[in-house]
Amino acid sequence: MAANTAGYAMPQLWRVLTKTGYFLGLSGAVGATVTYAATVRPALRAPETSTGDAEILRRRSAGYLAWAGVVLLVAGYFQLAARVARAGKGMPFGDALAPGRVWDYLQAPAAKGAWIAQGTVYLVQNAVLVVTAAALIALFAPTARRHVDRIALAALPLSLAVTLIGAVPATAPADLDGWLNPVFDQAHIVSGTVWLGGLALLVALAGTRKSLGDGAGLLWADMWRRFGLVAMVCVGAVTVSGLWLSWKHIGGISQLWTTGYGVALLVKILLVAGLVVAGAFNQFWLMPRIVRARAADDTTSLLHLTLRHFPKVVWGEVVLGVAVLAVMPFISGSARTEAGSPKAVSSGTVFAGGAALTIALAVSLYATAKASDALARRPATPATA
Repeated sequence: MAANTAGYAMPQLWRVLTKTGYFLGLSGAVGATVTYAATVRPALRAPETSTGDAEILRRRSAGYLAWAGVVLLVAGYFQLAARVARAGKGMPFGDALAPGRVWDYLQAPAAKGAWIAQGTVYLVQNAVLVVTAAALIALFAPTARRHVDRIALAALPLSLAVTLIGAVPATAPADLDGWLNPVFDQAHIVSGTVWLGGLALLVALAGTRKSLGDGAGLLWADMWRRFGLVAMVCVGAVTVSGLWLSWKHIGGISQLWTTGYGVALLVKILLVAGLVVAGAFNQFWLMPRIVRARAADDTTSLLHLTLRHFPKVVWGEVVLGVAVLAVMPFISGSARTEAGSPKAVSSGTVFAGGAALTIALAVSLYATAKASDALARRPATPATA
């Protein structure tokens, strides 16, 4: 598979590391806060949850969120320095790390025709990032850990604002596509970080299994079920937004292996496909068995499935997810530009096709959930138990 990389600029190492690190930081903050709010917190508040198990998982969640704040703060600064290094005529990354250089960049006047200076947008973005990181880092303090629910819920919208503010255009888009591109881009980023960050949080929490009681399987069955719904929504959003972004930058299937952009995107697609396959395994094989064990009040099998089998698969998903983030810096430019293809312009036909694909995807995800429920209702056999 040889790609014609003419016109494709291989990113420098510092760019690969800063961009990957930034998305890791977002995954830790966005994914962990969303998953804690939508999955962990409701399960811990359930009447049947042991007080001791809930306290152990709250402490581990608080510690994870605190370290997520540290990673977000450090990665955010390196990402900002990377913007400085790439601005204008550019400068060495080492020089761009200097606080004075960063401040000059943030204070630069607005370009002609812009409604706001680009530096001002990033100044607001990074101010929110610092507040978000500070709120999460506060969870290192024992007194703050007693309020982990409130802090996590407060940090959730702030962490989302970090990425959304950065997408605000400094100049008004020239056409409808100019408005849609950042919308789909942010949908891709948010859904991807929630998916990966949520998986990582749950894997970290599963590490407490030796400290949990015999009834923890019931708690974890509820958490995996709740996160399964969150992940399904993320899969839908990643797919729809990914199709739009791919269409904007890929002028034909062959460009996936004949251009530098296309090869990087193809690797990402294969990695995401691996994530989807692992999720399907969870949905069609593990979840039905968990539901049957729960219905049979088989606490031993339930504990084994939820805290042994499930985390092993999720660990594989986390590794694939990190690989996706490592590939993302290489997806730069456009395969259309490399191949000399015309610019993609939306039309009524494109929107109609996109709507049809979205509906088909929604139907398929709904069918997946129903099929998983149907498998759970089937009686267990020696071959499938």
